[in-house]
Amino acid sequence: MNKQHIEQQISEALDQNHFCTFATVEGNKPKLRYMVLFHDGLNIHLATSRKTHKVEELEQNPNVSLLCGYEKKGTGEILDIQATAAVTKDESLRQKIWNDELKRWFDGPDDPDYVILDITPTRIEYNDKEMNLHVWES
Repeated sequence: MNKQHIEQQISEALDQNHFCTFATVEGNKPKLRYMVLFHDGLNIHLATSRKTHKVEELEQNPNVSLLCGYEKKGTGEILDIQATAAVTKDESLRQKIWNDELKRWFDGPDDPDYVILDITPTRIEYNDKEMNLHVWES
């Protein structure tokens, strides 16, 4: 399978998996939490609060990992994503990603505590429905 085809398969798998386990490093130890995942192709975004430890953790160590596909109603495809992350500098993403579910935590897309994390994959291990492993690297 060529790189472009793998990218397409990964993007389609991300379409079907709306949640991920997001791992950061805090004090040289991994820290995991569930996050809602947004993406445009392999450009992955996570919404979070500026007040959480995630932002501080990323300033100390931008290396992250995401795991997708283990949800109860998932597609059976597994994505293990190694990446770097940072608070986005693209303010338009706050508007683009905003949805009513985020009202539980934020006053609106202009809430100063509402931030978007840009996830830049460096390696993605993609297990298709038959559990065939495909590797994408930047």
